[in-house]
Amino acid sequence: MTQVNGESLKSELEVFDISCQDDAILDKMVEQCICNRIQADEMVLEWVAYSTTKNGLKLSMDTLEQFEHEVLNKKNKSKQSFRKEETHNRTRDIHTLQDLMKVEEEEENLLDAYSTPAKGSQKRALTTPEHPHSKRTAALLASPGLLLSPASFSPSATPSQKYSQRGGKGEVVVTFGAVQGTRWAGRKGAGVQLELLEGPEDSLQCSYKYMFQRLRDVRNVLTEKIEELGDSLKSHFNIEEFSPVSLPAQDSITVLGQICCDSNGKLNAQSVLLEAGPEQGGQQVPVDLSELKDYSLFPGQVVVMEGMNTTGRKMMASKLYEGVPLPFYTSEVKMETDEEPINVLVACGPYTPSDSLNFDPLLDLISVIVRDRPDVCLLLGPFVDSKHEQIEKAQVTETFEAIFSRCIESIVDGTRSVGCRLVFVPSQRDIHHHFIYPQPPFTLPNLGKDQAQRVTLVPDPCTLLIDGVTFGVTSTDILFHMGAEEISYGTGSDRFSRILKHMLTQRSYYPLYPPVEEVNMDYEKFQSFGQMPLTPDVLIVPSELRYFVKDVVGCVCVNPGRLTKGQVGGTYGRMLIQRSTASEDGQRVSPCLAAQVVKI
Repeated sequence: MTQVNGESLKSELEVFDISCQDDAILDKMVEQCICNRIQADEMVLEWVAYSTTKNGLKLSMDTLEQFEHEVLNKKNKSKQSFRKEETHNRTRDIHTLQDLMKVEEEEENLLDAYSTPAKGSQKRALTTPEHPHSKRTAALLASPGLLLSPASFSPSATPSQKYSQRGGKGEVVVTFGAVQGTRWAGRKGAGVQLELLEGPEDSLQCSYKYMFQRLRDVRNVLTEKIEELGDSLKSHFNIEEFSPVSLPAQDSITVLGQICCDSNGKLNAQSVLLEAGPEQGGQQVPVDLSELKDYSLFPGQVVVMEGMNTTGRKMMASKLYEGVPLPFYTSEVKMETDEEPINVLVACGPYTPSDSLNFDPLLDLISVIVRDRPDVCLLLGPFVDSKHEQIEKAQVTETFEAIFSRCIESIVDGTRSVGCRLVFVPSQRDIHHHFIYPQPPFTLPNLGKDQAQRVTLVPDPCTLLIDGVTFGVTSTDILFHMGAEEISYGTGSDRFSRILKHMLTQRSYYPLYPPVEEVNMDYEKFQSFGQMPLTPDVLIVPSELRYFVKDVVGCVCVNPGRLTKGQVGGTYGRMLIQRSTASEDGQRVSPCLAAQVVKI
């Protein structure tokens, strides 16, 4: 599938004399193309056909949601069944036979069976797609004059032409808050207070044994999640009691449960099941959503529903209760009246283009750090990207651990003059690190004591406390994973805001269940280290999807994008943070004064 963007959709729409100048509408259509695996021309043809049947329906956010609900979801389901039939019946030629033989050879490889699911896997039909040749890398860096030679990692490393010829360097693509006249420079340096919110003793600090889960333990974790969130909803909405989901009742009842799908495919409005916890009978019952004016649901979501279930075999939902986020952090330390804000820079890997193991993007990022002198740099993986083409083909001459170690040491050396605090967050795509979620922090045994004082190694996910402001951080692409699974109707809000609100109200850094195939979840550790202890002031959620800065129920959510997008340059984020104080009327004021997403 080729890359779909707003320009390609705009040109396709103009073929049919449909003018669209609204970037939000184009972004919505791009999102629908990605989530439904269709090209720009096919998307526009479907829209034209649909709008014609509706007497020339005009293009808007509401009509696009209606279009997705009535056309795209049904089309996606029929496309899957057609592909299965086509694969079974089509005539084979020499090329398709060779492809089949290649697939069979891959499936016979024992190592592949333990790492990447085979193409013939009968697991979930729809999971996160990966662009074959995009955003991959091992990140290597150096202080000025000490650039690590690309030849030491790849015998044929050459600078990426597309990256070097990129346009818009330093262009601000997203702004948030009072950014006019803002001076993006740090003021405190090493004096910033930075620590894990829950302290080292209650945080994931080292590797652990995994692949020893028992199904009953997983079940216990899910049950406790249902009961815990159910209790908070019960007290918030003053609900007397929950009824069993499968007990026939002639009156309206209120039930608690977890959303799941009745098959192995993508959730849709006709496949929604509500699974109750043991205290409510532990049964599953189909749910009819037709009476709901609006809803937004995804597999694994804990909800409270009100409705009728006269036969005990189907719930006719009439009301859906929204989840309640946790309170924000309140500091007991009084803020100085003249305390200046701190500058926080956020960047997410890959740190090299997908067509080269040349580390120019990371060098450019270090130049930005030296220029802007931020107080804190949050650097998220992948640093040694398992999906980089040359890494996959083992076209490197050093071990992955050695590449990573030299990369980190070079970042530390290159920012020594700035004196900023460095926070390193691992990624599921870091090939040298533990491929498990929650993911333990990196280990850097070769880092000197003087350097280690500036460096903080944290797990994925984690909650940080930076000068009295809480940061929720995860490098896992939960936006993409949930975006492909969530269904909605009549909400009117954009998909990003809905997903972010789900994370905050479900109080989890990864509320999707079951997770996508590429996320190996350890549920016992997830229960301890994957939940939000509170609603963070700032939530960092890097994704393959479009960058943004949004205020969602009082939490400033930032997707800084990735530092490289395939063969070209990507983006990074920067924020001005100041410990919040209550306003005159006692209302909470967000500690994020200003934020931007900037092209590298």
